[in-house]
Amino acid sequence: MDPTQAVDRWEPVRGGAVLEVSPLTGRPGIRARGEISEVTRSPWEAALAGLARQHADVSYVELSEVGFVDVAGVAALAVTALGLARGRMVVEHPPPQVPRVLGLFWPGLRRIEVAPR
Repeated sequence: MDPTQAVDRWEPVRGGAVLEVSPLTGRPGIRARGEISEVTRSPWEAALAGLARQHADVSYVELSEVGFVDVAGVAALAVTALGLARGRMVVEHPPPQVPRVLGLFWPGLRRIEVAPR
């Protein structure tokens, strides 16, 4: 999903999981709602790819309304950050597993700044 295209509603994905991704207002980035798991991975990765294409210096990923992110969802976030030519990604208000997984598998990754809940 291209982050420049807002989604007006929650979109059920196979298995009943729901993920909505929309652009942030007033700053570069995306807001996600729902869960990021195997069944919602494709739209999550597409949104991150769109974010990376539009990245300038700082991009924001707002996750306050995300209840769960699996390890692969965090990996997609880290891989996206590692692929940025410059700057950083600020992950705002993620579920608790996001900073834990980042710390376990990508300790010292400076391209991601986590602003806790």
